[in-house]
Amino acid sequence: MVTLNLPCADRTLQPLTLRAPSTHLINPSSFNRKVYAAAHVVVDPFADVDPWITPAIDWDKTIAFREELWSRGLGVAEAMDTAQRGMGLNWDMSLELIKRSLAARNARGSGLIACGAGTDHLIPGPDTTLDEVIAAYEMQCEAIEAAGGQVILMASRALVACAKGPDDYAKVYSRVLSGLQQPAILHWLGEMFDPALEGYWGSKDHDVAMDTAVKIVSENAAKIDGIKISLLSAEKEIKMRRMLPDDVLMYTGDDFNYPDLIEGDEQGHSHALLGIFDAIAPSAAAALTALGEGRIDDYHNIFRPTVPLSRHIFKAPTRFYKTGIVFLAYLNGFQDHFTMIGGQESTRSTLHLAELVRLADAAGALINPDLAAGRIKSVFATRGIEV
Repeated sequence: MVTLNLPCADRTLQPLTLRAPSTHLINPSSFNRKVYAAAHVVVDPFADVDPWITPAIDWDKTIAFREELWSRGLGVAEAMDTAQRGMGLNWDMSLELIKRSLAARNARGSGLIACGAGTDHLIPGPDTTLDEVIAAYEMQCEAIEAAGGQVILMASRALVACAKGPDDYAKVYSRVLSGLQQPAILHWLGEMFDPALEGYWGSKDHDVAMDTAVKIVSENAAKIDGIKISLLSAEKEIKMRRMLPDDVLMYTGDDFNYPDLIEGDEQGHSHALLGIFDAIAPSAAAALTALGEGRIDDYHNIFRPTVPLSRHIFKAPTRFYKTGIVFLAYLNGFQDHFTMIGGQESTRSTLHLAELVRLADAAGALINPDLAAGRIKSVFATRGIEV
């Protein structure tokens, strides 16, 4: 086994001997939850572009990672915030990504996929109107459905900027949902993930906003598959889950509390649409296998060590979690570099990455410790630390 000397806050280096990865039975046919991993994109390091301005994607590596998720029985939530949507990935590139992923799914003949539709090509401003927001949503939804995809209706910064209250949200969502060919997944992304979304559904009070969201869902239930909420509060998710119409699913987006929320209670359970499942796909698939087979102790034993890792990756400022996701993808061999759209590999400190390595090791999330060790050394060397 390989031993690394990782930096600590007191400026010392402490040894860590990487352990063997966790290995568990995976049987997707036993899954009893719908599960999506919000997938990241792989940058093309050879592209001659200005990284802060122009996204350049390595399509082969990006699609290969989606194949990896499908092979483990996980669905793909495409062109979402984990793919840096709204943080470097624009709508034109998002649509290209969606089309390529749908084509890959069709070529393999199976694989769950849903695709993010938003208003990110519309620049929010004081003069933005509700009709412009509706038109922006409709354009993206039509493009996704024309490509054969199911829509995830993403939260809109432009709608926050121009909505005067809950009635405006109801107007926009009813109009957009009424035009869809198949039921959509709604997406309530909290301000901890995107500060520009504070006050979504017309209130900064989450409980008041929840009442509005549930009313909108109830009035449009025939057009809604489910709703994902990412508020990092198990209590709020459970409260909302119990308020939903019977045929509308709750998809947890809670990267802090997902094991208990997915397991559920006597009154119901959550399905999943999670960014952390990008980083811990093998463990997630194994835990879901155990849950589906009724091995509840195994389910929690598999998931339990992944939670500290997830909480660290998604710690405030939560919007920078993508850096940890891509760092792990690099350590696990799903890409050949630690480079991100917009240079966002720099959004987390060296100490943050060191702790991520410790927690990933404890979770059994390093697939090939020898490969990971060499790449850890490479990244830390560029930051002036020989580990």
